[in-house]
Amino acid sequence: MTNDSSDRPGGPLADPLVDHPRPAPGAIGALERGFFGHPKGLSTLFFTEMWERFSYYGMRAFLILYMVNALNFDDKHAGSIYGTYTASAWAAAIFGGIIADRWLGQYKSVLIGGIIITLGHFTLVFHPLPFFYAGLALIVIGTGLLKPNVSGIVGSLYDTADTRRDAGFSIFYMGINLGAALGPFVAGYFAQRVDWHLGFACAGIGMTFGIIQYVAGRRHLQPAIERLAAQRRAVPAAQVASAPTSRGFTREEWKRLGAMAVFFVFAAIFWGAYEQAGSTLNLFGDRFSRTEILGFSFPSSWFQTVQAIFVILLAPVFAWLWTRLGRREPSTPAKFAFGLFFTGLSFLFLLPAAGYIQNSSLPVRVSPFWLIGCYFLQELGELCLSPVGLSVFTKLSPVKIVGMMLGVWFMADAVGSKVAGSAAGFMSTAPLTSIFGWVAGVCLGASVVAFLLIRPVRRLMGGIH
Repeated sequence: MTNDSSDRPGGPLADPLVDHPRPAPGAIGALERGFFGHPKGLSTLFFTEMWERFSYYGMRAFLILYMVNALNFDDKHAGSIYGTYTASAWAAAIFGGIIADRWLGQYKSVLIGGIIITLGHFTLVFHPLPFFYAGLALIVIGTGLLKPNVSGIVGSLYDTADTRRDAGFSIFYMGINLGAALGPFVAGYFAQRVDWHLGFACAGIGMTFGIIQYVAGRRHLQPAIERLAAQRRAVPAAQVASAPTSRGFTREEWKRLGAMAVFFVFAAIFWGAYEQAGSTLNLFGDRFSRTEILGFSFPSSWFQTVQAIFVILLAPVFAWLWTRLGRREPSTPAKFAFGLFFTGLSFLFLLPAAGYIQNSSLPVRVSPFWLIGCYFLQELGELCLSPVGLSVFTKLSPVKIVGMMLGVWFMADAVGSKVAGSAAGFMSTAPLTSIFGWVAGVCLGASVVAFLLIRPVRRLMGGIH
């Protein structure tokens, strides 16, 4: 589910910029195997991130609903705040990475970030409006510190020659989506069915569990912490050695930066549509969808669990598919094109339901399976685009600016989140068919352009896949 790029299998994010001595023969087999055959530290980070995503997506599931129903904000104002909040959370990751690299280190950054996130959620428990804005600001700051650094620690649990790394990130990824699925179930239920502010408290309690897990398992993270410290000391030398001159890039590097610019634009368009799960589609589920299946009634915020559930179910299928295709596996530019296509198709899928609502003379609610079907198509798109996006940025970026370019990737998510929030402002002023039609048209049009650019972009990538 999780839309944030750092929430996807992120092995490349944690790849060191420099090589380290390879272990002696047979050493890998003797490595620690305490969590499904992986280092014990993986369990610590699995549950830490699970609880962090529990808190983030649990609160996100009802945030815009709280603003329009409890604070009586109009759709435009609520959408603007939602977009600014989610965009800031992703953009702050750039500064969180810099702070960790230069001052605090990854372990302290994650710990302090988690504490600030917890304070933010508990600040939202208080009713006065200033506490609302203060709580969101604290969550943004804490998320910026935690998100880019927890993945770095995961990668550093493994030596560069350890073949378990990709599988380790896949396990970590499942923890992320498990938290993203459980959060709306718990926090969303208490918010909509008991009290809004109790929902915020549930998110804070979840993050508290994450901090406890993180601190209790620190000893299992010590090898990763030491490896990260060694990498930070080695990076300056590696940067000097890799730079062709004191300024500028090689022609090949400029071409690869051009490919990254294309990927950035397509990613921003994708996230602008995908992130509407928390804005326009959240309001659509609350106002126009039936919240009952086979006689079982549920709060509308539970729709927010659907994406994460589909990720958990579909990720192994996609992993099998890419392996099965072998040399016929689509290239990175092709996967971006398919990601945009499926996302556009998801909004096209909603048009009949939107037309029925719009043409009815009485207030009506449509089947929940319209929204569930929309989310299914979106997850096909996410699993085509998101897992490869962060990976290709780490592969294409010149070593001198790899950190900055990872921040650029996060900025694509931030731009898309702001656009998604702004789109919610049209929910009460524009026909649903127009809103969904425009989003579908932009994504499908972008996918056509992306398909046409596959070969030119591959040439810019210079043999990197």
